[in-house]
Amino acid sequence: MFHVESATWTEHDSESRIGRGNKSINHHRNSFPLLFLGSRNSRLSSSLKTPRNSKRRNHQAGTRKAPRLKIFVHLGCVAQFLMGELGSDPGNSCLSLQEIELLLSSDGKGSVPWLDQKRPTFLFFSANWCRPCANFTKVLVEIYKTLKSTEREFQVIFVSLDRDEASFAEYSRSMPWLVLPFDPRISRRLCEHYKVAHIPSLILWSSDSNAVEEDVVGFVEDYGVDAFPFTRKRREQLEAMDEALRIGAGSLQALLGSPERDYLISGEGKKIPISDLAGKTVGLYFGGQWSPPCRSFAHQLLDVYDELGVSEPGKFEVVFVSSDSNEDEFDQNTSSMPWPSIPYRDKALKKLSRIFLVNRIPAVVLLGPDGKTLSTNGRNLITSHGAKAFPFTETKITDLERLLEKEREGLPEQVSDPKHQHELKLDRAMAYVCDGCTRPGRFWVFSCNNCNFDLHPQCLQGSPSAYPIP
Repeated sequence: MFHVESATWTEHDSESRIGRGNKSINHHRNSFPLLFLGSRNSRLSSSLKTPRNSKRRNHQAGTRKAPRLKIFVHLGCVAQFLMGELGSDPGNSCLSLQEIELLLSSDGKGSVPWLDQKRPTFLFFSANWCRPCANFTKVLVEIYKTLKSTEREFQVIFVSLDRDEASFAEYSRSMPWLVLPFDPRISRRLCEHYKVAHIPSLILWSSDSNAVEEDVVGFVEDYGVDAFPFTRKRREQLEAMDEALRIGAGSLQALLGSPERDYLISGEGKKIPISDLAGKTVGLYFGGQWSPPCRSFAHQLLDVYDELGVSEPGKFEVVFVSSDSNEDEFDQNTSSMPWPSIPYRDKALKKLSRIFLVNRIPAVVLLGPDGKTLSTNGRNLITSHGAKAFPFTETKITDLERLLEKEREGLPEQVSDPKHQHELKLDRAMAYVCDGCTRPGRFWVFSCNNCNFDLHPQCLQGSPSAYPIP
């Protein structure tokens, strides 16, 4: 589902942005840039400075050994630790597995062996003050527990970028995984080595100190449990599956449903089988009640829907893909819609926006009767051509454009008319209201750039009737 809290809209916008860092589709992921972390030749800052009371030792050049750290970590609770000296040699900027000697069991009684290196281990860079971090932590905890229950386990180590130890303590209590002690020196070294530029970041801890894996937060947000084991190979597999669905290689059930759900819901809450869409042209309408551009476009879509219901009965259907901010808003929105919707909070909502790369609303994706994708720019087709664009094929759109160009032939580039004091220039508009006859118009129009004055071509003085009002 979309992260609605990050949506923005201004008075002059014709669409609303929705917060998807998404991705693997990294076009929708929320994250916080570590601009506050910048010292020397790294992005790190005074917020991660070495504590003033820390002891320092002088080492002769060429004789210093990599320090061994004794870090004692409780599972899922606040850490207590004893730590050896940390050097500042850039060559030693990465903590190796061998630098950590032991962990404590979850009850704090006795030590346990170091992490199972057969399972993937990830460093989770995050902070209590960061809202995107809080949102992603909830997602990661759910995935962690789900995978653990199915014995598909991975390991996480929390690397704190909190501003103080009290915030660290509060934040780490919610985590069921390992926690590194709160110490800016450790955080600085890990951030430098793994090139952490924003949080949250989730990066594989590689046994090769020279290898730096990519951040997988967007990948995890996009695919959830299905992303396991969070490798490049798995990402490629899932993206290939998305591509197949994007072009229409799968069924409508695979695209719109799930193993648990084979239906859509009407505004009255009735279940409508997805199979009822078979053989129809389908428009996937991505929108939300909170978005003014969506509220405006919904009226245009409804006009097209009603017109096609008369001229092409049973051949066109719309499916609403919601990005409403809460269920009450969703219920209010869908109650006035004559078409079915995907249930609120259903996983298919996020899946569809990911597959079709939707990061702005309103948006319409058009699917043909065979289930193949006709256009991901259905909103523009509907706004420009209305019901005349049906069945929304390339051939139909090309024919419409040719007709428009033919209508343009013979029309002057600019004219004068006694109805207005300024020159009027030929323009093309998706929709307008003629200031001469007060009737709506579409496509060709004579407009005044200074006064927002619009005139149908046929409303020009002495204009032939060969140019009917569209």
